[in-house]
Amino acid sequence: MNKATIYNVAYAANVSLATVSRTLNNPQKVKPETRDRVLRVIKELGYKPNAFAKGLASKKSTTVAVIVPDMSRASVAEMLNGIAAESHKYSYSLLIFVMKDEKVEESEMLKEVVASQVDGILYLNDEINESQYAMLNIIQDEYKVPIVLANTLYPYDNKLVTVCIDYFKAAYELTTQLINEGRKDIYLLTTARKYMVNDLKEEGYLKAMKEAKLSPNIVRTSGDIAVNTHHFNELFKGKTLVDGVIAVRDSIAVSFINTMIEKGKEIPKDISVYGFQNTKYASLSRPKLSCVDIPVAEIGQKAMSLLKREIDGEINEIKFNVLPHSIIKRQSTK
Repeated sequence: MNKATIYNVAYAANVSLATVSRTLNNPQKVKPETRDRVLRVIKELGYKPNAFAKGLASKKSTTVAVIVPDMSRASVAEMLNGIAAESHKYSYSLLIFVMKDEKVEESEMLKEVVASQVDGILYLNDEINESQYAMLNIIQDEYKVPIVLANTLYPYDNKLVTVCIDYFKAAYELTTQLINEGRKDIYLLTTARKYMVNDLKEEGYLKAMKEAKLSPNIVRTSGDIAVNTHHFNELFKGKTLVDGVIAVRDSIAVSFINTMIEKGKEIPKDISVYGFQNTKYASLSRPKLSCVDIPVAEIGQKAMSLLKREIDGEINEIKFNVLPHSIIKRQSTK
């Protein structure tokens, strides 16, 4: 069975995917020498054009691709429920692509997504960077596959429709709440890996700390309990001063609480702790976790609704859609 793809053809012929597609669909629009080279490579590789390469993608598949960072995250699962509820209204199916396997290049996955002939893409991967954002724009502009970012964002540009909360404002509000409690040694527990949303949380935290003339304390750790528990045990031993904590994920907050309780600390008497998602971990924690409530199900619904408009050829004039958040106070803070 021949497994040559349009990407193999483009690479071997030293042309873009768009040029291969034009050679197959509109050969009169391709320079003769380029067209001949592409056709020669197609013959040599034994490439069999699929429906996408033949230009049949314009026939709606009523399928949307959803690219997620990790299916094990509670927030991702809840957002998928919102997306599924909204897609059901339009009789759309969902095709899930998981980014968890670090051995898989994201560019390769995106190529697979495009080749799957989906009508649109919901992009939930919050580890977005400049090159990934550029590739998403190429997919939308050149291949006419609309894309909506859900609960993630690229703050340096607004070409792609985005649905999220104001992460900067939420972190600023949490930090201010702790300062108003009288906390002075306030830590931000964030991820070692770079996530745009966590960068914004960090900026909000730093602004509030600066205004209060307090020294910031940022710990970069992992969402993996086995890793962050070790970090917390090492960092907060001895005479380390800490009386307030904001964690960028609920799971990190709960892991911190458990570590501190084992060290004989009382929550919130000694340390007030906030999480940042309001997932199931917040209510299962003992004490129950105070946190920012991110309406992830509503974000999923809104993102799917906006994507359907794009698929139908309607223009979403508002590119950056900010949904309201709230702060839920439970037992981990005063």
